[in-house]
Amino acid sequence: MNATGKTYGTLSAIRRTEMNGLEFVQGLVDGTVPLNTMAQTLGYDVTEAVSGRVVVTAEPGGIHLNPAGTVHGGLAATLLDSCMGLALQTTLEKGAGQTTLEFKISLLRPITPETGLIEAEGIVLSRGRRIGTAEGRLTDGKGRLLAHGTTTCMIFPN
Repeated sequence: MNATGKTYGTLSAIRRTEMNGLEFVQGLVDGTVPLNTMAQTLGYDVTEAVSGRVVVTAEPGGIHLNPAGTVHGGLAATLLDSCMGLALQTTLEKGAGQTTLEFKISLLRPITPETGLIEAEGIVLSRGRRIGTAEGRLTDGKGRLLAHGTTTCMIFPN
């Protein structure tokens, strides 16, 4: 359990089929569904979810640094992959799932522990029967764009 009272782990397959995508992601926000263990490892949280939009936040620190002393690009990539994929998840019916087929990110500004809280916002661009696309923006507390990306996800119907 973390400071916000959220737990980490996975949800049973049976429980997953009982919820639509929005209910699942809102459960991540309110703590009724456990966050994945990658969220625990990297210290990020899912903080907002409405249909087609999800926000993931993190506070960069010493555990995220690359050898040059800035935050490793993998943190930005993970936050963007998570917010974009979860945004698509919010549009799914009960029993349906999705997975990332590909994603692209552009890193625009260095991130350091001094950057403070960063926020990744994912928004669905297109949602078809088998394929969905989304975009993501990673910003700092001053609203500066740190990185952005797009994703294509495969949807597994129920």
